[in-house]
Amino acid sequence: MKKILIANRGEIAVRVMRTCKEMGIKTVAVYSEADRTSPHVKYADEAVCIGPPPSNQSYLLGDKLIEVCKQLGVDGIHPGYGFLSENAEFAQKVSDAKLIFIGPSPEAMNIMGDKLSAKAAAKKYNIPMVPGTDGAIDDVEKAKITAAEVGFPILIKASAGGGGKGMRIVERAEDFEEQMKLAVSEAKSAFGNGAVFIERYVAGPRHIEIQVLGDTHGNIVHLFERECSIQRRHQKVIEEAPSSVLTPALREAMGKCAVDVARACNYVGAGTVEFLLDETSNFYFLEMNTRLQVEHPVTEMITGVDLVKEQIEIARGKKISFTQKDLKILGHSLEVRVYAEDPANQFLPDIGTLQTYRRPQGNGVRVDDGFEEGMTIPIYYDPMISKLISYGKNREEAIAKMLRAIDEYEIVGVQTTLKFCSFVLRHEAFVSGNFDTHFVKKYFTADKLISEDANELEIAALISAYYYNTSKKQAISVTSEDAKNQSNWRKNRLSQN
Repeated sequence: MKKILIANRGEIAVRVMRTCKEMGIKTVAVYSEADRTSPHVKYADEAVCIGPPPSNQSYLLGDKLIEVCKQLGVDGIHPGYGFLSENAEFAQKVSDAKLIFIGPSPEAMNIMGDKLSAKAAAKKYNIPMVPGTDGAIDDVEKAKITAAEVGFPILIKASAGGGGKGMRIVERAEDFEEQMKLAVSEAKSAFGNGAVFIERYVAGPRHIEIQVLGDTHGNIVHLFERECSIQRRHQKVIEEAPSSVLTPALREAMGKCAVDVARACNYVGAGTVEFLLDETSNFYFLEMNTRLQVEHPVTEMITGVDLVKEQIEIARGKKISFTQKDLKILGHSLEVRVYAEDPANQFLPDIGTLQTYRRPQGNGVRVDDGFEEGMTIPIYYDPMISKLISYGKNREEAIAKMLRAIDEYEIVGVQTTLKFCSFVLRHEAFVSGNFDTHFVKKYFTADKLISEDANELEIAALISAYYYNTSKKQAISVTSEDAKNQSNWRKNRLSQN
């Protein structure tokens, strides 16, 4: 491949382009009218506007993307994450057009894109599963019986999609029917597929995911785990690698299971196998994401592997450039997602212009972003501004570097999740490693940030008052001295006259 089109926008588009540039590969950016001045447009060798701001009129137009590839002599498409990255139909169209899709096969996407078929494939390798139904359910009365057999509390989940949509926790049998109808309705609305299934609800779980790579020569490796338990609305906000709770034995067991899941669908490229880890260190297969993850940088930091480069080389038909035995965990890395959201107002998205935008720098700090000062946060897309990554020789150092980086990150014009992330990183539960996916529910309320802001204002006021009073005293002193000197000067001038 000599030229790659990045079918995405923002920070992930820039991140892919950087690796392409290092590999001597030309890049083509696509952009909507809302992203005309975005950094990914400027960074690419060529750029093409593909439509109006709404994604269904621009970034989701697979046929138009393929048409651009043919016009510009593109060899392959990197989908990034989101948009068309897990769309099996698009991947097939890319292949049919004699282009290279930098990702897994459409078949693997179809298997892992549906949670029920993914569970069926994983079962062939005896992967641990959360107790529940093997197939979709649509009969409410039968579902009630199944729920009673599984045991409350139970979780009703949409078979398609993710992000917490079509998901309902039911703690009492009398609430089941209503919650199931709501889950089915939401699943139909979000994914066009109302299929749902039942699982036992795992209380106090940790969300652990394993990065995998597979090539066309039958090699599959895992690149250790990422801890992704700090979430809001079932979506991740802070990730780290490695996890603070996995023992070497547990890490090896989960890694083997992740490789087996990938093997179950003949996986090629970069993917992530997600697990729930309960309070007694039992782990259960959750799902597989058939793409590059938002949080992939923390894996890159602790392994020294450029995952995008591996993706491209694998798509070229090459073998993975290392073996499982070559991999070692080196240090510790954290990532915080900097969203244009207001944590003090239920994390609602915020829009506005980045009046001030200054990135933190220094040893052990990396910023993956797609914005510049003066740009406006579009209302049409995910409100993530950047990913802030830190790296240290151990977890304590990585946390310290991240807190320093957060303090140095200057963003004025929109509310962000930076202060919330700082709150989390300083909290005893996070520092000790004793936390789960309910961290926000257990420990965070809006008044925590409001009181923190009030403390900062009080400290700032005290400092200002101190310097004001000090300056005033100095001014009085200087004025008196000047008056005295001026009087002597006048006396001297008078005596001379």
